[in-house]
Amino acid sequence: MATEIARKQFTVDEYHRMADAGILTEDDRVELIRGEIIQLSPIGGRHAACVTELNWLLTRQLGEEVRVSVQNPIRIDEYGEPEPDLAVIRARNYAGDLPKPEDVLLLIEVADMSVSYDRDLKIPMYARAGIPESWLMDLADGAIERHSEPSEGGYRLVVRARRGQTLESTVLPSLTLKVDTLLGRTEDTSR
Repeated sequence: MATEIARKQFTVDEYHRMADAGILTEDDRVELIRGEIIQLSPIGGRHAACVTELNWLLTRQLGEEVRVSVQNPIRIDEYGEPEPDLAVIRARNYAGDLPKPEDVLLLIEVADMSVSYDRDLKIPMYARAGIPESWLMDLADGAIERHSEPSEGGYRLVVRARRGQTLESTVLPSLTLKVDTLLGRTEDTSR
């Protein structure tokens, strides 16, 4: 006779109460995915460098019309509060609220060792929430995936760009980035 393991699904409000009570602290690298508290991998040097470069490039190319949020939470739904590596959100006063799906134009996940976690759990969650576009930067494989046309079943369109190519956003017309620049090559002369 098989024994079922009972699991407790946490809501975003319960998750926040754990932080308020000191059960979770600012030093805990966790996020809430499908009601489960997931411990995140430590950030390595390659990952940190990529996020820093992306932040600089996005801020430079997109200007004052949007905000670039780095490793901050997005409230997806009652059971989801992921912390994407970068989020391009609408410029408005959030007055202590977290951005919600309707505020988000683009989410970017930078993956060194977490490719399957990001691709199989987070990207589909973003699609179900109606986030118009998500990028997955696969550092190990040297490629960037652009996911667009969200639906309940996931993103309908996935474009994979490799070194030597450029990637254009479908949502932000002024955003075009060279894959080599984002993945750490120095031959880029556009700066």
